[in-house]
Amino acid sequence: MAADTPPPEDLDARLQRALARQPGMAGRTQDRASAGGSPPTGWGFGLRVGADLIAGLLVGLGIGYGLDFWLGTKPWMMVLFLILGMAAGLMNVYRTIAGMGYAVGYRRPEAPDTSRQEKDG
Repeated sequence: MAADTPPPEDLDARLQRALARQPGMAGRTQDRASAGGSPPTGWGFGLRVGADLIAGLLVGLGIGYGLDFWLGTKPWMMVLFLILGMAAGLMNVYRTIAGMGYAVGYRRPEAPDTSRQEKDG
């Protein structure tokens, strides 16, 4: 490291100072997606919705085809798991539209509790 480079341990304090200088950004440490803000819009949103639907269908189709091949029950497991894959894909789309992201459960993620950090630090 160069002599004029600040130590990496000081990174959080430098980031907080930089955010405090920008209007409307004071105390904000997470981006909107991870903090449960509004969902993305435009192409990114459309691609994520499409990917969620296609992934659910393909995974359901693959599991059903594998079980049919293994158990010899063609085409019943494939039909069953295709329907389950569609349901999983639609549930992921709902979670994306509702702004739940990858949080566990069916509630929006809560903002982190910063009051405890201020008392401790």
